[in-house]
Amino acid sequence: MTTWNLQGTKHHVFICNGSSCMRKGGEEATQAIRNEITNLNLDSLIHTTRTRCNGRCKDAPVAIVYPSGTWYKNVTPEVGTTIVKRHLAEGHCLQEHAIYQYSEEGFIQPEGSECIAGAQKAVKEKI
Repeated sequence: MTTWNLQGTKHHVFICNGSSCMRKGGEEATQAIRNEITNLNLDSLIHTTRTRCNGRCKDAPVAIVYPSGTWYKNVTPEVGTTIVKRHLAEGHCLQEHAIYQYSEEGFIQPEGSECIAGAQKAVKEKI
């Protein structure tokens, strides 16, 4: 196992590799994102992590960019490449693929987002 030194890293991209995302092209999206990072010589600035399910299966494949807290849906290899070029390298969110963005109020859906609202999390009782 490698232990990366992340000093100087500007972005962390979590790429869902849960079963729904994998069935819908998650592996290809993962490789496209990682290849574009390498092609643009951004390896020292962007760290990627494969995750298991992120709970947005109907939006699969999903990629999450931090520190902006932007969740992207339907990440095809082409969308993944564009996320690297536009969002990570240039700082422009891809509004047409964003399902959540982080703000002072927590995660919000960007204006014009066409994503499924999803189920509300249940409030657990204290024991």
